[in-house]
Amino acid sequence: MYKFLLSMLLLISCLVGCSSESKMVEKTSAPSADSINLIARAKAIHASALTLDAHADIEIPGMPSSYVGRDGLSKVAPSKMRAGGLDAVVMAIAVGPMPRNTAGYAAAAKLAQAKLEAVKMLVEDKENNSVIVLSTDDLSKAHKKGKSALLLGFQNALILGTKLDGINELYNSGVRVFALTHMGHNNFADSSRTLFDGDTGRREPDAEHGGLSNQGKAAIKKINALGGIMDISQLSSQAALQAIELSVTPVIASHSNVRALTDVSRNLSDEEIDRIGETGGVMNIAPFRGYLFNSSDPDMDKNIRAIRKESGIDEDYLYPFELYWEIDDIAVKKDFLNRITTQLGPIGLKEMLNHVDYIVERIGVDHVGIGTDFNHGSGIEGFDDASEALNVTIELLKRGYSEEDIVKIWGGNFMRVWRAAEKAADQI
Repeated sequence: MYKFLLSMLLLISCLVGCSSESKMVEKTSAPSADSINLIARAKAIHASALTLDAHADIEIPGMPSSYVGRDGLSKVAPSKMRAGGLDAVVMAIAVGPMPRNTAGYAAAAKLAQAKLEAVKMLVEDKENNSVIVLSTDDLSKAHKKGKSALLLGFQNALILGTKLDGINELYNSGVRVFALTHMGHNNFADSSRTLFDGDTGRREPDAEHGGLSNQGKAAIKKINALGGIMDISQLSSQAALQAIELSVTPVIASHSNVRALTDVSRNLSDEEIDRIGETGGVMNIAPFRGYLFNSSDPDMDKNIRAIRKESGIDEDYLYPFELYWEIDDIAVKKDFLNRITTQLGPIGLKEMLNHVDYIVERIGVDHVGIGTDFNHGSGIEGFDDASEALNVTIELLKRGYSEEDIVKIWGGNFMRVWRAAEKAADQI
C-alpha cells in the first residue's frame, strides 16, 4: 500500500517524460481556408459555451509532485484555464489508499483538509480571478463575469472513516460532487480497483460488500437530500449499478471511459453506460492513456503480460501499469514503466474522442461530458492540460458535432444533472 503511494511519483514522471507536447491550433504549415474557418468557428463556440472539467485533483503548494505540468504548475491552474478557455473545473478532495483504522482515517482527513485549504488559498489570490461556486446560479454568474469557477468534489469515503455525518460537514464546506471510492474498498462501497498487499502477496476480494454497504446506501440518500451530485467513478460495477438505482437524481461518472473499447476494470461496462443514459446521467471521458489504449489487440496484451512477467509481477492486470510499485529494483521499475508506455503507443485526442463517439452512439449526446483527471497522471497528445481545451472543441467539430452538441458535452449536460440534484433536494 505504502509502496504504491511512494511509487506513483515514478509512474507519472515516466508518463510525462514519454508524452509529447502538441499545440494543435499552432501548425507550422500554412492552413487551408477550410481549416481557418473551422478553427474560427471552434473558437467562437468555445468562447460562448460554459466549458467544464468534471474532475481534476488538487495540488498542494509546496508539496513535491510529479503530477503537475512541466512548468511545475497545476494542469488546471487558473492561468491555464484562461489560456484554454476552460471556464470551470471540479476540484476533487481525494485521497488514495490508507489503512482502514483510526490512524489511517485521521491521515486521510488531514490530507483532505489540506487540499480544501489549498483551493481556498487559490481563490484568495485575486490575480487568479477564481471563485468557489456552490450552486448552478453561482456557476452561471461566474461564467458571465469571466471568472474561473471552481466546484469542490470529494473522492474516497476513507476520509469519513466510519462517520456518515462527515458528508454534512463536507457539504457545508462547499463540496457538491461525491464519489465514495478510490483504489481499494472502504466501509461504504467496493472499488473497481482492488488493492494488492505486497507484504502478504494477496489481493483484496473482488467484492467486500457486494457493491454498496448499508452505510454506503445511507450516504447516497444523504447526498441526495443535501442536493449533492452522486459520482459513480471508481465504484465497482455492482456498486455503480446499485448507486444508479438508489439515487433519486441522475448520477455522473466524473472521469470514466468505455470498457468495450479499453477493457480495464476502471472503465464502465455497457450495462452501466446504458443505465446512466436511461436515468438521465452523464459520463465524463478522461484523457488518461492507461484507460484509452487498444485492449482488443492480442499482440499488445501478450506483450504487456510478457513485460510484467519479466519484471517480476503478476501477468494478470486491472490496467497495464498495475503493481509496478511492487517492483523493488529501481532500474527494473523504470524499465518496466518505459516498456509499457512504449507498448501502449501514441495516444491522443483521436482515442479519447472515440470513447465520446461510443457513448453518443449508444445512449445519446445528452449523456457525455469531459472529466480530465488532470494532476493525477492524466494527459495525452493534444490535451495535456487545461490550456489545450480548445483542441477538444476543434476535434469535435471535425467529427461533425454541432454547436448544440458541443455546448452539451462541455458543460450543459453536467449543469442539467446539477440542477436536477438541487431541485430534488428542495422536494425531499
